[in-house]
Amino acid sequence: MTKPLVAVLSGAGISTDSGIPDYRGPQGLWRRDPEAEKLVTYDYYMGDPEIRRRSWQMRRANRTLSAEPNAAHRAVVELERSGVPVRVITQNVDGLHQLAGLSARKVIELHGTARSFVCTGCHARGPMEEALARLDAGEDDPPCRKCGAILKSATVMFGQRLDPVVLGEALAIAKACQVFIAVGTSLRVQPAAGLAGVAADHGARLVIVNAEPTPYDERANEVIREPIGTALPQLLRRLSLGSD
Repeated sequence: MTKPLVAVLSGAGISTDSGIPDYRGPQGLWRRDPEAEKLVTYDYYMGDPEIRRRSWQMRRANRTLSAEPNAAHRAVVELERSGVPVRVITQNVDGLHQLAGLSARKVIELHGTARSFVCTGCHARGPMEEALARLDAGEDDPPCRKCGAILKSATVMFGQRLDPVVLGEALAIAKACQVFIAVGTSLRVQPAAGLAGVAADHGARLVIVNAEPTPYDERANEVIREPIGTALPQLLRRLSLGSD
């Protein structure tokens, strides 16, 4: 019997157990310090050298690159290894799904990755560790070594559009899947949030695993409010056994 395609839309909540803060939650960074949002807003970043310097210091202090996958990330990998076809669409930039063992081709990073930098001029890319090493060597706003233009993390900043190709891939998966699990996401940021509705419109079973209510709860077949680190592994175990 063919096993159903499972799509997992993951938000910040799946990574909090790895020590990465939820930026938009009740205690999120953007609510506690609205000024911090400027550090990841494209126009501010490109137009203000001081914003760039502060942004690089934020990256240097960020725990993302040292974070390890948690039980929820590993549970997704275990589901895939059980023979269930899995695709992950993530709003996160931490790369923890891949670090847990999921093939990069099965992960769609809607908002890019914090593990790389990109040049805003020639679009050269490289590992973030390389750019941070230049900070340690004394540069506070390292320019591109190839063309001299401004470097930024390979993430989608506020004010930037999502890559239409990446978004198209996510939409295709939402339309094709039989089970769509939204985990650790408020489902309030479009267009990512709309993927839940697209999946439901195309007949998928919609399951939401999130501590706070979302705009799509009424459309869900199941809403789980338990902690993600235990709730998601239990849910995915049911799917791997074919009991859901």
